Amino acid sequence: MRATPTPLLCLGLTLLLGSLPAPGLTSSALTIPALPPTTPLPDTLPPATPLDALPEILPIGAPTPRPAPPLVTAPVNPPAASAAPGTFARTPSDPLFTRQWTLPVIRAPQAWALPGVQAAQPVTVAVLDTGFVTSPELAARAVNGFDFVSDPARAGDGDGRDADSSGVGPYAYHGEVVANIIAAAHDGRGMAGLNPRARVVHVRVAGTDGQIDVPDLVDGLKWAAGLPVPGVPSNPNPARLLNLSLFADFIPLTRCDPRVQAAVNAVTARGALVIAGAANDGADAGGYSPAGCRNVLTVTSVTAQGARPAYANWGRSVALAAPGGEVGHGVTVSSVSGAGGVRDPNGTSLAAPHVTGVASLLLGVRPNLTPASLRRILTTTATPFPGGHCDPQPARSCGTGTLNAEAALNSALSSSLGK
Repeated sequence: MRATPTPLLCLGLTLLLGSLPAPGLTSSALTIPALPPTTPLPDTLPPATPLDALPEILPIGAPTPRPAPPLVTAPVNPPAASAAPGTFARTPSDPLFTRQWTLPVIRAPQAWALPGVQAAQPVTVAVLDTGFVTSPELAARAVNGFDFVSDPARAGDGDGRDADSSGVGPYAYHGEVVANIIAAAHDGRGMAGLNPRARVVHVRVAGTDGQIDVPDLVDGLKWAAGLPVPGVPSNPNPARLLNLSLFADFIPLTRCDPRVQAAVNAVTARGALVIAGAANDGADAGGYSPAGCRNVLTVTSVTAQGARPAYANWGRSVALAAPGGEVGHGVTVSSVSGAGGVRDPNGTSLAAPHVTGVASLLLGVRPNLTPASLRRILTTTATPFPGGHCDPQPARSCGTGTLNAEAALNSALSSSLGK
């Protein structure tokens, strides 16, 4: 158990979005202090100070029965026809595509245009997060997996573990946002995901408080990859990729928890790659679980210019960077919880699924790639940081560079490895 938190530390949760305002709020709400007016939270902190006060994700209000707001629809005369559902369009007509600045940064449109990608096979991805939300972006490709939140008080659904992974509580839509980045359809509405053929299995590990208990995370990891978990039915849709935009709570942030490390090792031996967000405390990611664990592809955030935002964790455990946005320039995503079906959050929660989406494309063209081969391709093809670093302080490293989808796919397609 962690030491008793200060008021500032109480703002930090284990989900890795920088901010996700309540439905109907404008992006200006992101700067409203979470502390009382008499103790305002400063907009910035000195670079040497860990950003413990940065909210990982803001509540969106207790869910109430209501129809989901529609996704933004395409204009009457879209500039180009969309690809059919399940196919790739280099220039999708999804109306949010022109606002998705992260996609050109990682050269996703160029990757979609590669001939080999058009023949990519479907890949199953697990999103270990806040749970299942019915998403028009994924439709039948979103699978209601399993709820591993064992504490009924934190589960918020009247019991502990059960076969319904539906998100509950004020953080319920965090997992939906992550899944949409990975796999939203190219269908002329909403946003364009990185792999519109991917299937997403939602595995609920976060309680209504947004926090993750180690035993729940450990069992969720194993189940997602198809490993047996006592007392739980086997997973009929085992995943090759596990996205964890979170870190375990109720433990010191000083090292990888041995229980999480053992689960990661087992999952890796099974042939699944764990991709984790580095977290949003402006600190060394090596103390976090799973970000600091071996065999994890840990991803931190960079801006469109390849610089580390102040919130993004760093260090030797970070393998790669991807765009995660910053205050005032978030990542545009579809969400049924947002006004008009749109949100603009920021955080390493958003960087990790960019890598997971590209990794799923790699497996789509080379289905037998091992976790080690996937990691090697993604890290060695990354775009170098301007000047060779993401931060003026060398210790605050961000891995080998910024994710480059086109280069990664070209590397895979030019090799017979993993066929």
